[in-house]
Formats: sequence, structure tokens, C-alpha cells
Amino acid sequence: MSLAVFILYTNSIVADKYLHVREIPNTSALAEACDMVVTGKKIFLDKITPMTSLRDVSCQQYLIQNHYIMEPLSQEEAEFPLLYIMVIHKDFDTFERLFRAIYMPQNVYCVHVDEKATDAFKKAVGKLQSCFSNVFLASKSESVVYAGISRLQADLNCLRDLVASRVPWKYVINTCGQDFPLKTNKEIVQYLKGLKGKNITPGVLPPPHIIRRTKYVHLEQRYSLFSFMLWTLMRKAPAPHNLTIYFGSAYVAFTREFANFVLQDQRAIDLLKWSKDTYSPDEHFWVTLNRIPVKFI
Repeated sequence: MSLAVFILYTNSIVADKYLHVREIPNTSALAEACDMVVTGKKIFLDKITPMTSLRDVSCQQYLIQNHYIMEPLSQEEAEFPLLYIMVIHKDFDTFERLFRAIYMPQNVYCVHVDEKATDAFKKAVGKLQSCFSNVFLASKSESVVYAGISRLQADLNCLRDLVASRVPWKYVINTCGQDFPLKTNKEIVQYLKGLKGKNITPGVLPPPHIIRRTKYVHLEQRYSLFSFMLWTLMRKAPAPHNLTIYFGSAYVAFTREFANFVLQDQRAIDLLKWSKDTYSPDEHFWVTLNRIPVKFI
């Protein structure tokens, strides 16, 4: 398996030797590339590195020319499909590279495009989606406000769309448009299998500077040119069902069983309703529900 290397450099670096790189197939070549970086020599990506644009070719040509993987690479991966939720709003080229990096034919993908995105961006995403039978657009699109309930709702819209998918996916992973994987699909599968049904929802009890996020009412504010969260001095009622609120990562991985719990359990439904006027609810929603003691679930 080749090792792809991506290197950023500035025009201020002066060098008398150049290395053209697309893929570095072995450790000795990688060592040479690293040595060139250390010694200040430029490394250029080949001209063929950029992906072929879907604007110029058919879906079949696009898949072939960009080397999409169209068959599971192992039985282990085929038997452990994943669901990806991808919430995006700009930079189609960046999203396209992320999608290609995580695409596997046995997985399922739900893409939520921000309602505020440009028509050109929506059209480009729709055309990409049309080339794949296992890629879906969210049935309901949110106008996402950073740190607002709409960001969490975007994930939930996708989750609701695909929780009953015929594909027996094992875990769901949510991403944003600027993510990029550090592991192969097989490595991700093996790691998730090792969790034996546990979720990845890291979090802690809220530190003092975070408490105000759920102590006071925060409201989404939308205007034609910008949007933001408004912090008010109105205090919120305690969390429902005596839940202890935890804070953690908005980006998580969890099982199909937990997905059903999130969408169907009354405590989860009530927590979502209570969270609608909090700040960055996606940073407490998943982790709080995952910390409910098993005997009470």
C-alpha cells in the first residue's frame, strides 16, 4: 500500500533541487522526501494529483479517473459497514477530497448541505451524490448557526433518515467538511470492533467557564449577511429527568443501538428540547446521553 504525502510550502523557500511527488511507495522514498523538507528543498505535487472534475466527465469516467474503490477491500470490512454523517456548507473541492478518502461501497453516507449554501455548491454536491447508490442527501436541510441547535439538528436529520437503512451499519461517525481521516477504513473498523459495542463520546463534567452555556438562554440570530448566538441573562430550568450534563466533543462515533436510543427514548427527546436554547448543544447532547447509567437505559 502506498503512502500519500501532502506538504505545504511557501514561495520563500529557495532550493536547487526539486522532487515531484504523487505517491511515495516505500520508506526509503519517504525518508528522502522528509530529508528534503528538513534541508529546505521544495517538494512539488505532480500535475495529475488534483481530482478530475465531475463537471467535465460522466459519473463512470469520474469514478475510474479518480480511482474510487468500488468493491470492499476485505471480508472484515464488508461485514462491518459504517454510516457517515457529513455536514457541509462550502469549499466543494475540500469536501470532495474528504469524501473520496472515506468512501467505501459497503458504507452508507448522508450529506447535509447547509440551507444557506450557494446554489452552485448545492448543485455540485447533488451531482456527486447522484453517482453513488449509497450516498444520500438529508431529507431536511437546516440553516446552520455556529454553536446553535441547528448544528446538532443537522446531524439528527441525517441520523433519522438512515437509522432504518437496509444496510446493517454498525457505527455512525459524524464529520464536518474540513475533516480528513488519519486511518484507513480497515483500521477504523478494527478499532471500532475492539470497543465491543461502546461509543466514542469523550467528555467531562463542565469546568467553570463552560457552565454558562447551559445555565443561561442562548438564541440563534440570523441575518442576511451573518448569524451568531446571542447570550441572554435569562436562566434556564434544570436539565430534564435529573440528568447530569457533561461536555465533550461534538464529533463522535456510536452504535446503531445508541442511535435508536437517541431518537426514541423520552429522556433523549426531552434533552434535545431543553437544549434548543443552549450554546453549542452538540458538545453536551451526545456525551450526556452516553453517560446515563446502563441500568437506567
